[in-house]
Amino acid sequence: MEIIYVYTRKRSEFGRPCSFSDRPAVVNVDIPPDPSMASNFVLRNPVDSYVQHTSDMSEHEVNTERVEVESRGVNHVEGGWPKDINPQEVEQTIRFRKKVEKDENYVNTIMHLGTLMEHCVKQNNAINIYEEYFGEEEMAEVEDEPPSAKTINVISKLTSFFDVLLSKRDPNVTKRTATHLSWHPDTCKKLAVAYSSLEFQQNVKDMSFDSYIWDLENPNKPELVLKPSSPLVSLEYNPKDSHVLVGGCYNGQMAYWDTRKGGLPVEVSTVEVSHRDPVYGAIWLQSKTGTECFSASTDGQVLWWDVRKLSEPTESLVLDITRKGLLENALGAVTLEFEPTMPTKFMVGTEQGIVIACNRKAKTPPEKITSTYSGHIGPVYALVRNPFYPKVFLTVGDWTARIWSEETKESSIMWTKCHLSYLTDGCWSTVRPSVFFTTRSDGTLDVWDFLFKQNDPSLSLKVCNEPLSSLRLQDNGCIVGCGSKLGTVTLLEISSGLCTLQRNEKTLATAMFERETKREKILEARHREMRLKERARSEGQETEVEDSLVEDPQEVLDRVRQEFFEVIEAEMQRRARAETQGLRGKVLGTAWTCNRSRDSLPRGGGQGSVSVFQVKSRAREEASAQEEESQLPKDKEEEEEEEEKDAA
Repeated sequence: MEIIYVYTRKRSEFGRPCSFSDRPAVVNVDIPPDPSMASNFVLRNPVDSYVQHTSDMSEHEVNTERVEVESRGVNHVEGGWPKDINPQEVEQTIRFRKKVEKDENYVNTIMHLGTLMEHCVKQNNAINIYEEYFGEEEMAEVEDEPPSAKTINVISKLTSFFDVLLSKRDPNVTKRTATHLSWHPDTCKKLAVAYSSLEFQQNVKDMSFDSYIWDLENPNKPELVLKPSSPLVSLEYNPKDSHVLVGGCYNGQMAYWDTRKGGLPVEVSTVEVSHRDPVYGAIWLQSKTGTECFSASTDGQVLWWDVRKLSEPTESLVLDITRKGLLENALGAVTLEFEPTMPTKFMVGTEQGIVIACNRKAKTPPEKITSTYSGHIGPVYALVRNPFYPKVFLTVGDWTARIWSEETKESSIMWTKCHLSYLTDGCWSTVRPSVFFTTRSDGTLDVWDFLFKQNDPSLSLKVCNEPLSSLRLQDNGCIVGCGSKLGTVTLLEISSGLCTLQRNEKTLATAMFERETKREKILEARHREMRLKERARSEGQETEVEDSLVEDPQEVLDRVRQEFFEVIEAEMQRRARAETQGLRGKVLGTAWTCNRSRDSLPRGGGQGSVSVFQVKSRAREEASAQEEESQLPKDKEEEEEEEEKDAA
């Protein structure tokens, strides 16, 4: 240890008090200025400066929780009077009280009962026996009357069970169709809308290619403008990374965006390896990297992509239901469906009204097409699985919406009535298994609850005057977005009755799906049996025809000869009968002439013999005519009997 300073003091000075005194200031050091260093300094005006040495302080306030106090009382009713005392007589009750109060045990009894009474009063203040502890977990009862809601804003006379929150239009002068909607996967406060004109050869030269991401809290202008190389037909948020979106273009290309990098696409697929027609469906897949997706188009192909490398698709499938893999026989895809709980299965809705169920992990391309469902006349515009029952899916096309089960291939298990206007889109409710939504070309939104009503929608709402083109429901099931042909996106808040799970709703929906599926299976078995019988009957008739063609030529010759002679004999009999009738007419005419001239004839042997011959011949002809007349009624009666037998 190095000692730098040493202080010494005499022992006698230890403990001496200190004495302070005033004295004038003394200059210890005086440094005169050096004029030669003045050039190294810069004059500063003003030269005032200050230094604050106090510590920063902050003021904090704390408001303790307020104790709520309420007054409570106990209603005491007198009772327990002896039988010989009338409680209504004041004098008798006063006299009895004085007698009891003089008793020695009265004070001890009151003290004992007072303790018990105090405990009961405190318990009553601490515990409310009428309080409902688990009221929020109880699901609402199904009411007979339809649910209602308060209207916050009214646009175009919209009055019903919805509250109109927001209405946004395409900002461009030339209005385009809002072809697809996609909600932000995390906050649900942002909505990505794809705008495109799907009318063939109706695009204007100055028509914009832009699509937009809207912020619900600031709806005056888009939060981000997406600038693709071709108008977007489909647009989807990545469920794992909310900053990434994938879009399918009108010219068949695939593109993806990162909102942190701006509105230009990060990468776009080349035209040579892309679809040949507009991409109507683009869906993200469940993968470890979160960068895989697949797309479908009306060119009849399904392509799988990795957005990190869009130079070529990773896999492809031709939608040829003949399972030959020919692109000229492929069916054009209009909608695409993928359920994350079934990662290897997906479904495609086609322009021809056929739904194709596929399995990606099949060994060969023909085996990837597992089954088909035919039920619509026109294109299938919507294809969605029920979030509660993945084996049940909804299709929307032509004038109806149909509910299918994977177990029944020939027919749907439930369907809506035929509307006057075309259906354009549909989706299931995310919170209620029995509720689904459909949009129509007359601007109407229909809400169906088949547990409440099967023949008609539970709610029909006129959203706008132009046709509705797209529909998308938030994950919480409370807000639905509707896109129209003129680019208007209307957000509607659903009433609590339609977005709250009802008691026993899952059980009732399961029972209805199972019952309808069983019914369709029975009908399919019956139709299959009838077709087999009809086929067997037609095959039996063909066998008989073939047997008749393989007859022996000699037998055919003998049969023909016999038929020929029978025809000749019948013709000869007919001619003989006709000659007999003609001869009879001649004889009758001759006899009539003889009778007229009988008196004028001379009496003689020759003349008499002629007259006798004519009379005999006349008698013979009359007898034969009577036989023929008696035979004709018999033939007529036999013909009538045969006709009655044939009629029976």
